[in-house]
Amino acid sequence: MDYRPLGRTGVQVSQICLGTMMFGGRTTEDDSIRIIDYAQECGVNFVDTANVYASNESERIVGRALARDGKRQSTILATKFNFPQGDDVNARGLSRRHVIEACDASLERLQTDWIDLYQLHRSNASVPIDETLRALDDLIRAGKIRYIGCSMFPAWKMVESLWVAKELGLNRFVSEQPAYHMLDRTAEREVIPAAQSFGLAVIPWGPLCGGLLTGKYRSDADVDGARWQGGKDNFGRQATPLAWQVLDLLHEMAREKDCSVSQLSLAWCGSQPGVTAPIIGPRTLEQITDNLGSVAVELTTEDLERIDALVPPRSAAVRYYDEAHAVDFSPNRHRSLV
Repeated sequence: MDYRPLGRTGVQVSQICLGTMMFGGRTTEDDSIRIIDYAQECGVNFVDTANVYASNESERIVGRALARDGKRQSTILATKFNFPQGDDVNARGLSRRHVIEACDASLERLQTDWIDLYQLHRSNASVPIDETLRALDDLIRAGKIRYIGCSMFPAWKMVESLWVAKELGLNRFVSEQPAYHMLDRTAEREVIPAAQSFGLAVIPWGPLCGGLLTGKYRSDADVDGARWQGGKDNFGRQATPLAWQVLDLLHEMAREKDCSVSQLSLAWCGSQPGVTAPIIGPRTLEQITDNLGSVAVELTTEDLERIDALVPPRSAAVRYYDEAHAVDFSPNRHRSLV
């Protein structure tokens, strides 16, 4: 396992980040803890969760797992906030009120005194970014969080946030978490170059395209109970004919390299310029065992050129990024105040 700097910070994180969206849902607590233990035994020190995962249960499970045997001390723990937390109209979004309440609630569920990386789980145009950044800066000064980041921010929103932080003398974002994988390279157009220019770590989510890049799907057959059925996933994203051509190529390359399609796909994502650590989201111990094997897969220049020939840089064979609702363009959006 290699380690890479988390943006401009002095923190070193593993080249794979363990995502926990399945924990407390399709993955039981016992299995979730086994997955965390196995990941840490393999050198993973970076764990990402969110308060919305499994209705808060993912954070609780992660908290209980890391509270054992000093595991919290050696873990770079990341979580996210924004989405509704109940029926209260104010228990959501990026207002100062919700930022502070959400942080305190996550700290309690995670059984920790601090969060290493606290991330905005999407942007929200109805709240001026200076209000959110001021609240986050206060939490950093209070010692409750160490660093802040964003997820699915378009490049202009990232730059706006950095500019406001500089103008007001506030702590700035150190990372961006975009949807990014071989079948949708939209983030390469502006988001990743902006992150590279301003020193933000790039932590891609969905590097296996919601399972499509695991190798278990074929264009002529469905997998019972799986996320992709009839060429569409459970969010209605469509696999194009080009996507199936890419999968055919990956099956061929995986045979040549004696690895799995998922390992090849993760190795590709982790090797792209600007990428810090792809987030894997294993449901089973077998899946994380396979996923972590990607660190041993070496891609040559020729390998990358074969893939680029089908899905060139900045192209998309599946509209994944654009369907992830990157920005809330509220009709009542406000401009930032400085």
